[in-house]
Amino acid sequence: MTSSGSPGLRLYFNCAVIVIGVVGMATNGLILYAMLASKQHKKNVLIFHQNVFDFVSCLFLVITFSLRHWDTHLTGSRGYWVCTILLSGIILSSTLSGSVFNLAMITVERYLRVVHSEWRKAKLRDWMIYSAMAFAWIGPIIYNLAGMFPTTAVRGGVCYAYFFYEFEAAKQIAIFCLITSSLS
Repeated sequence: MTSSGSPGLRLYFNCAVIVIGVVGMATNGLILYAMLASKQHKKNVLIFHQNVFDFVSCLFLVITFSLRHWDTHLTGSRGYWVCTILLSGIILSSTLSGSVFNLAMITVERYLRVVHSEWRKAKLRDWMIYSAMAFAWIGPIIYNLAGMFPTTAVRGGVCYAYFFYEFEAAKQIAIFCLITSSLS
């Protein structure tokens, strides 16, 4: 990943993001501990799952931005995998996307609990919730991998993630989709 601009500004930005990630890990870890200690994780499965997503997202935020801060020279297959898995932010973006999907599941579940409580009691099963939770992890990973592997490479020891497109139109469509999905 290359960046332009002041190296000093980049240092402060990376440090601020790392601090935010560490604080997020600490607070989400505390919430997870409290839920486990009080046995609330069994009663509020989706809320517990959301905190797991947030904890893992903060963990990979710290790992990704720490690695980007060091500017290591990448070589060989090890360098390629560090680029594609960590420096590209694929795991971070997958956990963030999964977190959004999990928030939608919480919203639907709470809506059913309040508005259609009889239907929820009769039709909603634990396996449905657990299947949706598994999809919240697997779906974003598959989606992000499909767009990342063909467009990421290491050139001259530098990671270029989402950079190499076979066609210019594909690059423009990817940028358009990224912008429009960020707005919603």
